[in-house]
Amino acid sequence: MGLIAETEKLQGYLEIFPGFEKRAPGCDAAWARSLRRDAFARFCQTGFPSTRDEDWRFTNVSAIANTTFGLAPAAKVSDRELAPYRHAQAACQLVFVNGRFSKALSACAELPRGLQAGSLAEKLGSGELESHLGRYLNIQRDAFAALNTAFFEDGGYVHIARGGVVEQPIYLLFVSTEAKSPAMTHPRNLIVAEQGSQATIIEDYVSLGSGTILSNTATELVAGENAHVTHLMIEREHEQAFNISTLRIEQGRNANVASHSLLLGGALVRNNVHPVLHGQGGECLINGLFIGHGRQHMDNYMLVEHASPHCGSRQFYNGILDDHAHGVFHGRIVVHKDAQKTDAKQTNRNLLLSDHAQIDTKPQLEIYADDVKCTHGATIGQIEEDSLFYLRSRGLDERTARKLLLYAFASECLDRVQAGPARDFLGRLVDERLFEGGFAAARENILAGDAGRNWEEIG
Repeated sequence: MGLIAETEKLQGYLEIFPGFEKRAPGCDAAWARSLRRDAFARFCQTGFPSTRDEDWRFTNVSAIANTTFGLAPAAKVSDRELAPYRHAQAACQLVFVNGRFSKALSACAELPRGLQAGSLAEKLGSGELESHLGRYLNIQRDAFAALNTAFFEDGGYVHIARGGVVEQPIYLLFVSTEAKSPAMTHPRNLIVAEQGSQATIIEDYVSLGSGTILSNTATELVAGENAHVTHLMIEREHEQAFNISTLRIEQGRNANVASHSLLLGGALVRNNVHPVLHGQGGECLINGLFIGHGRQHMDNYMLVEHASPHCGSRQFYNGILDDHAHGVFHGRIVVHKDAQKTDAKQTNRNLLLSDHAQIDTKPQLEIYADDVKCTHGATIGQIEEDSLFYLRSRGLDERTARKLLLYAFASECLDRVQAGPARDFLGRLVDERLFEGGFAAARENILAGDAGRNWEEIG
C-alpha cells in the first residue's frame, strides 16, 4: 500500500518528464540530456523526503508531495508591476518570470568589465557550462536537488573573470505570477568567480498574485583561489507559496565566501546552504535571519564541510517567530580527517513572541581531525523584560519599545553584511517587515550605538 501511494505521488512527474526533456533548453547536448535523465531517475528512486530522514526530521513536506504540480506557464509582467522590486544600485538586473529569463524586463546591456551575466538557457548549447553545471550539487543526497536538475529550464549565469572586481551587486529577481492551478518552477543558477575576483550576487524571490506555487531552486557557486564572493538569498513570496532553495558552494584556496539569507515569506520554506572548503586557507561566513508569523514554517539546514587544513567557518542564524510559526535550524559542521587547524563556530539564537510559536534547533559537530577548534550553541528566549522596562522608562510606549528591541536583535545579522548597497537593501526589507516602514530614525540610532559586531563580512 505504501509503495502504491508513493508511486501515485510521482505520477504527475512521470507524465510530464518525457515531453519536457524533448523540448528543454540544451536538449541537443548529450551531457545536458544525461544530467537531466540521471537526476530524474534518482528522484523517482527516492521520492520525496519524509520526517524519517534525519535531514528532514523537523519538516513535513507532505503538502508538496501530495499536490499535483504542473510546469508554470509563460506569463507577461509589466514594468509597473516590477517597480517595487527594482534594485536601483545594481550592476545589472536579471529578471525571470515563472522561471524563464525576460530580456525585456532585465537591465544587462552595459556590464562592467570582466562580468558575464545572463540566461543560463542561452548558454546550454555552447558547451561553456559543462565543466561546472551539475558537478557540485548532490542529487544522491537531496531529492529536491535531483528534481531541480531533472526539470530546470533557465536561471542566472554569472561569470566573473580572473581578477575582475564588480563593485555593485548583481541582482537576480525571480517572479512567480498568479497560479490558477498548482504550478512549479525549478530555477538553476551557476555562479563562477575566477581567481582573485570580487562580486556580490543577490537572489530575490517574489510573488505577483496568489495561488499554490513551488519554487524549487538550486545555485552552484564556484569561488576560485583568492576570490571574494558575497551571496544573498531573499525569500519574500506570498504565504501560500512553497520555496525550497539549495546553495552549493565550492571554495578554492584562500577563497572567502559569505552567504546571507533573509526569509520573510512562504507557507513552507527550506533553505539549504552547503559550502565545501576544498582549498587551504578558505573562509566561509553563513549568516541568516528568518521572521515568521501566522502558520509559516521556515527550515534552515546548513552543512559545512571542512575538507582542507587551515580553514575557518562561522554560522550565525537568528529567528523571530510569532503566532503559530515554526522555525528550524539544523546546522552540521563536518571536519574531515585531513582538515587540521580548522576553526569553526556555529550559533543559533531565537526569539519566540507567542506561546504557540515553535523552534527546533540542532547544532551538530562531526570531527574526524584531532587539531581543531570548533564550538556550537543555541538559545531560545523572549524579549527581555528589563530591556523593555528601560525603554519604556525613557518615554517609549510598549509597542514601539518591543519593535526597537526586535530590530536590535535582527541587526545582529544585518551588521555582518559588508556595508554598502546590499546591506542597505536588506535593512529596508527588515524595516518594512518589523516596523511597517516606520521607525527609520530609531533604527539608525540603534545601529549607531551598536558596539558588538563580531565576525562581520570581510571587505
